[in-house]
Amino acid sequence: MSRLLIYLVFFSITFQSLGQKVGGACEGCEAIYEYGDKVLSPIDTLPDFADSQNKMIITGTVYQIDGKTPAKNVILYVYHTDTGGVYPTKGNEKGWARRHGYLRGWIKTDQTGQYTFHTFKPASYPNRPEPAHVHITVKEPDKNEYWLDAYEFENDPFLTKEKRRRNDQRGGAGVVSLKKKGGFLLCERDIVLGKNIPNYR
Repeated sequence: MSRLLIYLVFFSITFQSLGQKVGGACEGCEAIYEYGDKVLSPIDTLPDFADSQNKMIITGTVYQIDGKTPAKNVILYVYHTDTGGVYPTKGNEKGWARRHGYLRGWIKTDQTGQYTFHTFKPASYPNRPEPAHVHITVKEPDKNEYWLDAYEFENDPFLTKEKRRRNDQRGGAGVVSLKKKGGFLLCERDIVLGKNIPNYR
């Protein structure tokens, strides 16, 4: 086999491998692996939940691309600001926690595809007209990690029509209505894997 042919085969394999990456660029998405030795389950409680006001439950079902079949063994990673609009740190953070802060959590879905995070409603960034939001990254068993539209909240004064138009609906609509239920703010959102995700197959 000539060197040129070897090069072409190598280039083809490399190109195909790169082409399998879904979701495009994803700065900080590798934080989804920073759960250490924690055993993941469908429910997680973020730090400071117990002492917080405006306690919030984020919950829903993760579905496969058909939008009907529950997806199991899917990892979700979320993080958000505190009530002052900053990503708080304690000073000993490593990896992406130095930027994402310690208000973050991970779950892994079971065969029902359901997930739940116990946390509290974050605040907008100080001195910036940005809607309050919760970032989310997903990792399927057979695909690379990729980001979804952040959770944003109806009636947020910073959630303008223009900002709504900029949303890509990755994984489905990220804008949710908060409902008061039993002393909590209930945030319900179902996720469809691959929906509006580039290179998904």
